[in-house]
Amino acid sequence: MKPTLKKLSDQVMVITGASSGIGLVTARLAAQKGARLVLAARSEDALRQLTHEITAAGGQAIYVVADVSQPAEVHGIAQAAIQQFGGFDTWVNDAGVSIYGKVEQTPVEDMRKLFDTNVWGLIYGSLEAVQHLKARGGSLINIGSILSETTAILQTIYSASKHAVKGFTDGLRMELEMDGTPVAVSLVKPGAIDTPYPEHAKNYLDREPQHAPPAYAPDLVARAILHCAETGQPEVTIGGGGKLISALNHYAPRLTDKFMEKVFAKQEQSKRPPRPRAQNGLDQPMGELQERGNYPGHTRETSLYTAATTHPLVTAAALAGVGVGLAAWLGRPAPEKTGDGQKD
Repeated sequence: MKPTLKKLSDQVMVITGASSGIGLVTARLAAQKGARLVLAARSEDALRQLTHEITAAGGQAIYVVADVSQPAEVHGIAQAAIQQFGGFDTWVNDAGVSIYGKVEQTPVEDMRKLFDTNVWGLIYGSLEAVQHLKARGGSLINIGSILSETTAILQTIYSASKHAVKGFTDGLRMELEMDGTPVAVSLVKPGAIDTPYPEHAKNYLDREPQHAPPAYAPDLVARAILHCAETGQPEVTIGGGGKLISALNHYAPRLTDKFMEKVFAKQEQSKRPPRPRAQNGLDQPMGELQERGNYPGHTRETSLYTAATTHPLVTAAALAGVGVGLAAWLGRPAPEKTGDGQKD
């Protein structure tokens, strides 16, 4: 059974990781489009402020303080949505944590905590979503990464978690389709996004981490998430730069390894000394309604690649228009020259 998805203005949307970065931008944009929201994160002050901001502007939102690594708390998010709004139509698994550092210098306990949030938290949320949506239809959107396809050096454990996210999401999608369940399952794969991701990471490097170029605006990811909520598109990659890295890894894996070792490892470390290691989102809530991060370069606010993959008909029409104009220009007769050799 093909899922029938509602317009955003008719949807109730659950968003985890809503207190900063991609989740925050998605919540604000969804509220502007009329969606009713269930906002979840560990940072209660930020959630309270965001909920007040949305409701003061005429929107509808509630918040749930929850650690997605705890299945009972994820269940509580679903129950809050049912009690307040009678259910939900889209569930967005955005909550995530990160670690920078060499594998041998990273405590195994930290690796487990990262997987508890990035993988198990996403699995708990997906199962809650499917259990509710299989009877009414709707959309499950999981946030992966271009690192679902390749590995960023010095972000190995995070990359491994995003590989797991892709494997789980693809398998769940196929099973639901096989059973005729009316639930669309989407995987959104951002490239480097200018959010507080590096600042919230637990850091074992000698320098403060930062994104390697190019970095894109979180608004691009938010718009892709909302696009998937209405269309159920199975997979979207954010940013042509990220797609290029994925393609390079596929066709020239050893060249990608050398690029990571010689170039990327330097690009993702700033010249600033590291902040105190205790200040990290792996061990404690860090959400402070901060959309952007510490990226030092120019943040790309648009992506032609992502636009082409999410709106192919519009892009095709635009390219066709360009082609017609170019053909007309090329077919135009050359202007005649005047006696002094200048064109009219």
